[in-house]
Amino acid sequence: MNYTLRHTTRYHYSAPVTLCHSEARVLPRKTPHQQCGASELHISPAPQVQKERCDIFGNRVLYFAMEEVHQTLDVTVVTPLNTQPLTALPTVSPAWENVAQLLNQDNSFDVQLYRLDSPFIRRNDELAAFARSCFTPGRPLIEAALALNELIYSTFEYDPSFTTLATPLSEVLANRRGVCQDFAHLAIGALRSVGLAARYVSGYLETQPPPGHPRLIGADASHAWLATWIPEWGWLALDPTNGSVAGEQHPVLAWGCDYADVAPLKGVMNGGGEHHLEVEVDVMPLAS
Repeated sequence: MNYTLRHTTRYHYSAPVTLCHSEARVLPRKTPHQQCGASELHISPAPQVQKERCDIFGNRVLYFAMEEVHQTLDVTVVTPLNTQPLTALPTVSPAWENVAQLLNQDNSFDVQLYRLDSPFIRRNDELAAFARSCFTPGRPLIEAALALNELIYSTFEYDPSFTTLATPLSEVLANRRGVCQDFAHLAIGALRSVGLAARYVSGYLETQPPPGHPRLIGADASHAWLATWIPEWGWLALDPTNGSVAGEQHPVLAWGCDYADVAPLKGVMNGGGEHHLEVEVDVMPLAS
């Protein structure tokens, strides 16, 4: 699939900001299934300092600082990219317990990092019990992971009014509702609680308009899903919000242990008072 991605983040402040240092993870990363063209970046007001680096996860991080007094901050990035179909899933996979045991002896930093607790996800018995409704003894890992993905999709309600960043996973699990971020965190917590490796993925999902209605500019959405490690195959990306494997229609932005590692924009500032946030996303498919 060929896309043009457009992501705008806009802050309105109730009082002047005199100094601002920010990090933005708004530049899509290259993956084996995704190639990115050059991004057009527009920041207003113009920063006095602007640099790009890679973080520990390999995500592209844009640092910028501005000393000009301002009461709005606009960050817009436009990126052309191409996504390719994923490799077919293996027809067989080892039992999940064998994989968990194997990971106990694996010293690979890139895998072990995603088995640990993180700011938004703490392993516990409650999450392990939830996982074991799918991870029954001897069940193949891929089959169990797909079942967990389907379980969240079929038994949880998408409810943007229910959670905030501060809502603990125990409440999401008890009330069976939340948003894509919650469902990704929940699946990751369940997988880690039974000894497996799972990471948080941020990206985009094209919104389809109702039949007969035009596509609305700015109506697409940022999205979140997860990926779990399959030995000798790679990272299996799962979208529990939609009950699907995340593939070429899921452009990837960044990944990490949880949302804290991939927040689109964060930083420190002097002044500003209260703020109002606006986000506009367009995932525009192009003719191949």
